[in-house]
Amino acid sequence: MITGFISAIFMSSFFKFGFSFAMCLLFISVALFIFQKIFVHEDSEKIKIFLLSLSTLLFALGIIRYEIRDYVPLDPILERSVGKTVSLTGIISDEPQKKESGTTLIIDLKSLTDSSSSAQVSGKTLLNMGLYPEFQYGDMINIRGKLEKPKNFSSLSNADASSSPASKDFDYISYLAKDDIFYTISFAQVSLISSGHGNSIKTILLKIKNAFTQNINHTIPEPEASLFAGIELGAKSSMDKETANTFRVAGLSHIIALSGYNITIVAEAIMQALSFLPKMVGLSTGVVGIILFVVMSGSSSTAVRAGIMSLIVILAAMTRRDYRAGRALAIAALLMIMANPKILVFDISFQLSFVATIAIIYVAPIVKHRFAWITEKYGLRDIIASTISAQILVLPLILSKMGMLSFFALPANILVLAFIPTTMFFGFCAGMLGFIWTPLSLPFSWITFIFLFYIIHVTQFFANLPFSSVFIGWFSPLCMAISYIFIGMWILYERKRMPDNKKQVL
Repeated sequence: MITGFISAIFMSSFFKFGFSFAMCLLFISVALFIFQKIFVHEDSEKIKIFLLSLSTLLFALGIIRYEIRDYVPLDPILERSVGKTVSLTGIISDEPQKKESGTTLIIDLKSLTDSSSSAQVSGKTLLNMGLYPEFQYGDMINIRGKLEKPKNFSSLSNADASSSPASKDFDYISYLAKDDIFYTISFAQVSLISSGHGNSIKTILLKIKNAFTQNINHTIPEPEASLFAGIELGAKSSMDKETANTFRVAGLSHIIALSGYNITIVAEAIMQALSFLPKMVGLSTGVVGIILFVVMSGSSSTAVRAGIMSLIVILAAMTRRDYRAGRALAIAALLMIMANPKILVFDISFQLSFVATIAIIYVAPIVKHRFAWITEKYGLRDIIASTISAQILVLPLILSKMGMLSFFALPANILVLAFIPTTMFFGFCAGMLGFIWTPLSLPFSWITFIFLFYIIHVTQFFANLPFSSVFIGWFSPLCMAISYIFIGMWILYERKRMPDNKKQVL
């Protein structure tokens, strides 16, 4: 039944159905329900018509939810000011994203002043500025610059680290619109008005995060420190473009930013650390810890998805019910899409996260069954099976969206992912001990550095191999759909042949 709701969201992302059409579907749904109640007497027919009525209802609700989310009235004052140089006042509504070339801020606008008047406004803008001066979440700032509309562009992809760039069109307008950002400002004059206008809990969490990151920076050099900040906390740190491109070419860019895999490791660590407490106290504390960590990490789609699934694990333990990963994933998808329907089509991280998780749940058991000759020591077979499965399922999506085919992504992931949990553990110890006394953290920092150094050099080795990656521009969404149809048929075929005790159940 969830399929009807999500299908409506998906189709509404491309076609404007409108509230009127949704109301017609609601009327049809009610009519079918009444018809089967009054005029149909055979149980089998009643069930069929009831299911049709329910599917129609959910499809209509999906359209209505998307229409509500899509209806964002634009401020007429801001609309009239597009293309003009104005003075704006706003509050930084999210953690600043620092990169090598500058800083990106999301601003919740409050007022606008032009040459003739001043007025209250409502809307969000993306501000691109230099690295300095530095601002924090919750700062109220004044911006003087040219207000513009975002424009679509071509996303760059390199066939290898040294080749000339190729490109695929990127719908930047829709990508920003999913977060209600309809304006951009670049090269503006920015000054601080006051601080402390953000959510107090989020402010504290981000301060802890920044202090933790500083502890790591004091004892681990670059680029290892920036890599760890991304792995452990999802920090938008200033990793240089060359290193970031190396990870992308090698098919390892997913470890630079906090992933669902990393969140799962953190969630398990929290549960283990609280295992000495009474069960309900430990589980309740674990819920709070996971939620706070997801918020602190930036609440990305992958983090939220992994957080929800971890919370469902805890809920299952509290209610003494069996945990089913497939159902947990479906619930996580439904909750996230209900909260923001636009992420289904316009958020690539959401798509990659769920496709990779589906691979681990349903494809990994198939691959693991095929690789029975590989030892299970150190979890090697599980790592290889999960990596191969994820690569199989995410490849059509990556080719469609980015056009990048990394030939050595599989061995690179196998050689790197096995060391991520250990790296996170020692790095966490180093960062926490840094709050007490920096020299106390040095042994853990040295061990963390060794693992990070290994990860970077493995990545560089595969990225620098001849023909390490190629750009495939012709792989369209239709090719992606056909690929997933064949992959789905293969999964069904293989699951039928597998012993029942090897299958992942819903």
